[in-house]
Amino acid sequence: MGCPRRKALSVLLILVPVYLHGASSQRASPAGQRKPCFERLRRLEERINFWRFQEVTSTHLRDLASSYNLSYSIDAWFQSLARETQAVALAMNHSQATVQGDLSHLKTWMQKTRRRSRKVESRVLALGAALSERDKQCSQEGKGQQEHRAALSSLALDLRALQDTLARLTHLVQGQGARLAALEGRLQGPSPGTVAPGLTPARPLTPPGLPSPSSPMLQRGRQELRAPPETGDAPQDPAGRLQGTRAPPGPGGQWAWPPPRETCDVGPVLVFPNASTQNVAFLSSGFPWGLQALSVCSWVRTASGRLGTLLSYATEENDNRLVLRGRDSLAPGSTYLVIGDPASRELPLQPLLDGRWHHVRVIWMSTLGRYWLHMDRGLVATSSRFREGYKIPVGGSLVLGQEQDSMGGGFDSSEAFVGSMAGLAIRDRALVPGEVAKLATGREVLGGAILTLNDAQWGGGFMQSVNCSCLELCP
Repeated sequence: MGCPRRKALSVLLILVPVYLHGASSQRASPAGQRKPCFERLRRLEERINFWRFQEVTSTHLRDLASSYNLSYSIDAWFQSLARETQAVALAMNHSQATVQGDLSHLKTWMQKTRRRSRKVESRVLALGAALSERDKQCSQEGKGQQEHRAALSSLALDLRALQDTLARLTHLVQGQGARLAALEGRLQGPSPGTVAPGLTPARPLTPPGLPSPSSPMLQRGRQELRAPPETGDAPQDPAGRLQGTRAPPGPGGQWAWPPPRETCDVGPVLVFPNASTQNVAFLSSGFPWGLQALSVCSWVRTASGRLGTLLSYATEENDNRLVLRGRDSLAPGSTYLVIGDPASRELPLQPLLDGRWHHVRVIWMSTLGRYWLHMDRGLVATSSRFREGYKIPVGGSLVLGQEQDSMGGGFDSSEAFVGSMAGLAIRDRALVPGEVAKLATGREVLGGAILTLNDAQWGGGFMQSVNCSCLELCP
């Protein structure tokens, strides 16, 4: 709108002097009789006025042109400013999205840090309580030593009586064996396993003065022999001694007994191919009831230089109710058994890193406050005063292959298990030495498990279940 008005004003200013000059020339024609000098002066004055007017007009036109150029440059500047503003707005949106992402990561990290700080605080409090309890126990040890010595002396007397009874029974059995041999020598004609006419099968007799097999003293002796030792020494496995096993070596040594060459009919094999947080298996809805005794048995084969987390049980109140945990930051083969965080024990499982199948058995009893770690055919570690009187509660989440920082989640790839599991069986009781020996040979599968791999469920990731006739044939 401003540019056409300026052009019309410029044309009007040029036409007005021309019109005035023509009108003055017409008025001057009748007076041609005036003197030439005045006429020339008048014309000169008119020309001067016209030049002045022309100069003023040109100046005004130049001002208009400069104003027009300035307005054009202002429009261009405004357009450039609009483009820059748009670019700044896009950059601000991108920066805002980046900041929001960083804030979300920071919130997640803060939540993990808070959980870990709560764990550390609970561990410190538990350690303080444990130290105070230990001080009380140390103060009471002096009083308990006398009672312990009296119990040991009573036990020694009972054992001596039991040994005497066993010696007499041995002589009796030998006498009965000689009698049976004599009777078999007299028999002629009857096939093996039959009894000659007129004879009845011989029974072992109990001589006068000896207790019967069902007597309370013999039953008490059997219970004392079956009870696990209360001292810090590793309990011996009678079946292991019969097979020629020996005690495990010290730290850094190699296990003397390899696993059985062929292990078959152990059920499906669960494969964890890589250290992904999605490779996790959930076992049903956790434990069906609270546990004061536990036996976890499984065939394990690792595919990396570390063990990772084999098993994790978490509740809303505590995410480390039961954990067999390993991670990258620990020494290779180092695994911790955690029962009711922060109580834990380190388990020496370095032989599992050879890439072969091994049978691992972890047994815990709350009444004795003791745990045992068996691997293949031998006892690897044991310890006392470990969560005595504790009860693993019901209502948690039980997973394989990952540690839970929260119930059913909070997984970390640095704590993942990479390898294979087979024949997993979790029982709500402590296995006796005879059952442990049967599991060690891999020739028999015990019943009574409350959870197995058949209860495992998983989704996503790259996990798979493989059926192999024998473990050595699994890929």
